[in-house]
Amino acid sequence: MATPTFDCLRQNFPEAKITGLIRPYAKGVIEDGPWFDRLVNCNDKTVSGFLKLIATIRSLRPDLTIVLPNSFRSAMIARLGGSKHIYGYHREGRSIFLSGGPRPKRNNHDIVPVAMRDYYLEICRWLQLKIPETTRPRLFLSDALSAKGAKLLKHYGITPNDMVIGLNPGAKFGSSKCWPPHYFAGLAELLAARWNCKLLLFVGPGEEDLGRAIVETSRAPIIDTGPDRVDLALLKPLIQRCQLLVTNDTGPRHYAVALKVPVIVIMGPTDPRYTDTNLEKTLVLRQELDCSPCHEKTCSLNHECMVGIRPEDVLKGSEKLLKEIA
Repeated sequence: MATPTFDCLRQNFPEAKITGLIRPYAKGVIEDGPWFDRLVNCNDKTVSGFLKLIATIRSLRPDLTIVLPNSFRSAMIARLGGSKHIYGYHREGRSIFLSGGPRPKRNNHDIVPVAMRDYYLEICRWLQLKIPETTRPRLFLSDALSAKGAKLLKHYGITPNDMVIGLNPGAKFGSSKCWPPHYFAGLAELLAARWNCKLLLFVGPGEEDLGRAIVETSRAPIIDTGPDRVDLALLKPLIQRCQLLVTNDTGPRHYAVALKVPVIVIMGPTDPRYTDTNLEKTLVLRQELDCSPCHEKTCSLNHECMVGIRPEDVLKGSEKLLKEIA
């Protein structure tokens, strides 16, 4: 969702040396893009990592730093790193570290949810930069990564003529975002019967048991990518190969948007306004309940926002979406 901001910065500063600070696990998401001259691992959760990151920033001697995270810590690190000018949102008590930046929209004291693409771009607008005409997310794949993905797809027995549907049952955020595993198992049976398709199950680190539970419960032939430990880089060519992705409201949905893959999003506890952009090939299935959006990591009630969406509803939504974009 931040890639349109990366585009904006690169277009406005074509000759600049731009360094991105990013968590190591997420580097594969953006490392093939045209935005950064260098990527630095952001390991600031330990004292040694915190100090090393500050030293690294000091060695770069940055003229300008854009802080996208909202945390107090991220702005403080930029200031301790000696950046001459630091811009980000004035919130979380961190204004003392900033040279300037926008303030979030509020309704009385509450921050009004804004689509994250536009939220990030507002920093560029505040800086009076020229905003690109196209502000849609983009992802890039190197030739080597594409070849690696093709090799794995061939290993799975997927041919160029196959219809491929991806299933993404996990969510790093927490269990509240997760559609029940037996629903995914039932949906796999419905999809396989409807389209005679190949089903790719995407599971991340620590989700291997979830993947096995779905495969063992379903009567559909599901290709479980869990044993191959697909990272966030290799996930790109696999999702790109799909004709449809069914996912919880989590990272892979944004891959689908960036790669122009039709996607069904099963949304429970999160506010849809945060992702209300670039929905041309997206169908969000969500129930409007008194308790949602709660943004809680775990549900203290009966998880009705998710269990109320049935596999048959997702199949019907899939048929509707694919018909509309055909």
